Amino acid sequence: MKIVEMEKPPIKRLPMWPAVITGKCPRCRVGNIYEKPMYSLIGQKINKTCPHCGFVYEREPGYFYAAMYISYAFIVAELVTLAVGTSILTGSHNPWLYIAILLSVTSILAPFNLRYSKVLLLHWLTPGIRYVPEFSAEKDAAA
Repeated sequence: MKIVEMEKPPIKRLPMWPAVITGKCPRCRVGNIYEKPMYSLIGQKINKTCPHCGFVYEREPGYFYAAMYISYAFIVAELVTLAVGTSILTGSHNPWLYIAILLSVTSILAPFNLRYSKVLLLHWLTPGIRYVPEFSAEKDAAA
């Protein structure tokens, strides 16, 4: 009697940009990095491991301190853009107008900066973390 092996279906590769935008795991691109939505009242808590593939997000103690530099770059870009935009649109030289606009928009975008600085750190700026399509596959129901 001949044993016939079933061919495994080809592994579907998940695109990178949707995974970055939605905050998915850099290794499997399926599990969520964060437990809650960006603007929740409870705060932004990172999962210790990926709920799908078990990848440990914090590579070493204090790993996410490097995300402060990315967040700083985000804030500088936002402040420069807002200051130039305010100057062009209003033509005002009143410093209180600039302070009010810059501080209010910066405080509104703070959760965005926090979240995406860590997501970009995990996806692009950490050597050794790469996408493995085999981890994207659905978990077997029998396992």
